[in-house]
Amino acid sequence: MRLPFFLATGVFLLQIISDIYLFYLAKRRSRRLFPQKFQLWETIFFLVYMLVFLLLPKRDNADGLLRVQMWMLFGYFTVYLPKILFIIFDLLASLPILFHRKRIRWVTTAGVVAAATLFGGMWWGALINRNRIQVNEVEIEIDRLPESFDGYRIAQLSDLHVGTFGTDTTFISRLTDRVNSLHPDLIVFTGDIVNRHSGELTPFVKPLSRLSAKDGVISILGNHDYGDYFNFPTPYHKEQNMEWLMDLQIEMGWELLTNSTSFIYGDTPGDSIAIVGVENWGDPPFPTHGNLTEAYPTPGDSVVKILLTHNPAHWIAEIAPADSMKMDLTLSGHTHAMQMEIMGASPAVWRYSTWAGRYDSADGRRPLYVNIGAGTVGIPMRLGATPEITIITLKSRHK
Repeated sequence: MRLPFFLATGVFLLQIISDIYLFYLAKRRSRRLFPQKFQLWETIFFLVYMLVFLLLPKRDNADGLLRVQMWMLFGYFTVYLPKILFIIFDLLASLPILFHRKRIRWVTTAGVVAAATLFGGMWWGALINRNRIQVNEVEIEIDRLPESFDGYRIAQLSDLHVGTFGTDTTFISRLTDRVNSLHPDLIVFTGDIVNRHSGELTPFVKPLSRLSAKDGVISILGNHDYGDYFNFPTPYHKEQNMEWLMDLQIEMGWELLTNSTSFIYGDTPGDSIAIVGVENWGDPPFPTHGNLTEAYPTPGDSVVKILLTHNPAHWIAEIAPADSMKMDLTLSGHTHAMQMEIMGASPAVWRYSTWAGRYDSADGRRPLYVNIGAGTVGIPMRLGATPEITIITLKSRHK
């Protein structure tokens, strides 16, 4: 995990400016020396801290080192983002001084509360909330649904990013047990099982192979699963990495769909639904590997079809606007709700128009459901945006 030079410079400047400001406040507003000394030594500590971070060996392929750097950077920002938030409040409180009036002290106090809340919230999101599991139950009405699939239950998982956990299988084991306790008829996984390379999956093969449903586990690939974020020595090694991921999923008993379709058959003879799985359909900077017509050449036919596609941008571009694309339900992941969601609001809305939950096409017949994932990537925190298991119950639409 590297910081570009300009970003590292900006981080250092923000640290120095914020600490100078806080040292000035400590000196001006307190008669005791302790706040000043504390601020001085804290500044020195974090300057050394960041120098150590930046001087750590730049071995991009060292997974353990990357996790250390991830946690170091996260710890740093849990200190300095609250500081900057407090400074903003304090500057607002001091604005009346420009007009020869008194500082609004309650605004400064509110800044202390806000900073403390942010600090606590970030660590709560890293140590507690990212390990909590939330089950969301959704009913989807489908035209032409075969009778034996009325009430059929699908458990959706997405974005495990197991590399973030290293070799600690505790959370993934709990997640597996929770899914199994819900007794789904089918389990689907909508991509991003690893962060950078297939070797990350090996400690998790055993717990994930315990996922159990009547009709098994069907999976697709996400943008992280292709090894594009790892420095392979040759293209051949990258191809081998992809084959390894497929082999590991076979070992787990999963059926990986790569631009292909699997049919699920009901108890009544002739009843079936199609599970269509495409490879990652990327929007920039992610490459596109997905091909829907290769996966299912006749998307306009009368067969009930459930599409698994990692990136919900695929639904926006090809499914929602085209009446001929008769995908009765699309299941996606990818967004993570940017791992931040408070009271239904998330910064993900600035990046994704479909970032969590259910969305409907204009005719209401081709809905999309976006699962916000169970793992983390980039920062080991979920501020809100709790790890999700979705239970989708299919219902016949009564005309």
